[in-house]
Amino acid sequence: MIRLTGIVKRYLMGEEEVLALNGVDLFIDRNEYVALIGPSGSGKSTLMNLIGCLDTPSEGTYVLNGRDTSQLTDDELAHVRNKEIGFVFQSFHLLPRMTVLENVMQPLVYRGMPRAERKALATRALEQVGLGSRLGHRPNQLSGGQRQRVAVARALVGKPSILLADEPTGNLDSRTSAEIMALFDELHRSGQTVVVVTHEPDIAAHCRRTIRVSDGKVVEDTLNPARAQVA
Repeated sequence: MIRLTGIVKRYLMGEEEVLALNGVDLFIDRNEYVALIGPSGSGKSTLMNLIGCLDTPSEGTYVLNGRDTSQLTDDELAHVRNKEIGFVFQSFHLLPRMTVLENVMQPLVYRGMPRAERKALATRALEQVGLGSRLGHRPNQLSGGQRQRVAVARALVGKPSILLADEPTGNLDSRTSAEIMALFDELHRSGQTVVVVTHEPDIAAHCRRTIRVSDGKVVEDTLNPARAQVA
């Protein structure tokens, strides 16, 4: 599903060139449950941006579901982001004036889908994350954990190939974090490919596979035997 080969990413900061990724080779198969872990500045966020087609590599190739993303136009990359990848962010990124249902319907607007169909799919996604009774609420009427569940529903509504979560528990307390990770566990068991970007070992421990990034390189790629049994 995801194949990165010889990935290099450079940034110019003033007159200085910064090497964010340095020769990354990585393969993630369908229905894997993967943690990308590393400290701030390790390159994991840059790697996440590349996997999510939010950025492009300076060198190397990224093949997503058989398509070489380096050959795609900006419009085609935008289509891939909307169709293939569901994003969950630390800060939820919900629109405050919209209801929960309207927030989850929003990604489907860009597909030109009729409103009735958007509403039905969004309702089903919210029921999937346990918020079927909160459709008319606004984000400020929800707890942090409920808002993150809305964000997960919004990411799932388009039936993406990959659920890509960037520090999804960073703004949550430990109990609510455990609830959100239990939701990801359940989604993985249902067949969803999940990639979680984190700096927290206890969050990475939920995943079946942990990929550790340091100084722009993959330095460790291990399976979690305990989670393998659960999977």
